[in-house]
Amino acid sequence: MTVEKVDATVADFDGHFEKLFAGDDGGKLKLLLFLADREPSSSLTWCPDCNVAEPVIYEKLESVGKDVVLLRAFVGDKPTWRDPAHPWRVDPRFALKGVPTLLRWDKGAAAGRLEDDEANVGDKIDALLN
Repeated sequence: MTVEKVDATVADFDGHFEKLFAGDDGGKLKLLLFLADREPSSSLTWCPDCNVAEPVIYEKLESVGKDVVLLRAFVGDKPTWRDPAHPWRVDPRFALKGVPTLLRWDKGAAAGRLEDDEANVGDKIDALLN
């Protein structure tokens, strides 16, 4: 099974989202992972919870037994994310409150959600994926 990872920013998200999530997926598991931007000096994000959750999520995805499409949406730097008018905070499809947030997307809507305080918990990730 394969995990296709596609990265998006606020600026190019809509194009990636439409391409990956609008049509028939051939039975692939569709996920969105909202993350803080990476620091230029390292491969880590400015968000400690994201840095803890990411490796756990990727490990679980590799063992899920299905083809997966993972759209990683980077929310921006800290000031951008903290803005209450951030596009993904106000978009009713996502209504983000924190990062990381992992969404399972099915039939045009979020079918499951793990937010920042649970996105690193293996059992909860397993339940979302299966």
